[in-house]
Amino acid sequence: MFYKDERLALFIDGSNLYAAARSLGFDIDYKLLRQEFMRRGKLVRAFYYTALLENDEYSPIRPLVDWLHYNGYTMVTKPAKEYTDSQGRRKVKGNMDIELTVDAMELAPRVDHIVLFSGDGDFRPLVESLQRQGVRVSVVSTIRSQPPMIADELRRQADNFIELDELKDVIGRPPRDLPLPRDNGVVAEV
Repeated sequence: MFYKDERLALFIDGSNLYAAARSLGFDIDYKLLRQEFMRRGKLVRAFYYTALLENDEYSPIRPLVDWLHYNGYTMVTKPAKEYTDSQGRRKVKGNMDIELTVDAMELAPRVDHIVLFSGDGDFRPLVESLQRQGVRVSVVSTIRSQPPMIADELRRQADNFIELDELKDVIGRPPRDLPLPRDNGVVAEV
């Protein structure tokens, strides 16, 4: 539930939203996403969080990051950490939970409603704290994928759960034919 006069802020866990949308068979059109939430209330800020591989000559996520930056999103990035696991496989790790949490806590006194695009159960204490400050929190993710992309405790804590699949016709576009990496291989947590 949204009210036209409420001040909204969007907090997008990039790798988590990407994984959820891909599991449902569509890509996010970020221009449409921003327009949809501007329609639902007074959009104060839209944050997008992602880790970037700094040492790669070309990062497949870089064009998206640049586009978002120039089109009204506040970009929060940090270098991803690359390592080799015990089986010799290349792994990339880049958790943005702390950055998102700090920004949400700082902005909470200036907004009425926060929309969190993530299914990561680590955000349950953040949602609870925001609610204690009088901020309503909606969580956008999916239970329709196999396995579900949202932690049950996060879904239950939120004031409102928005099924990503139900936004498909509003903010989605068909997936590109070329296989895209999972946001630089950064694994989304649930």
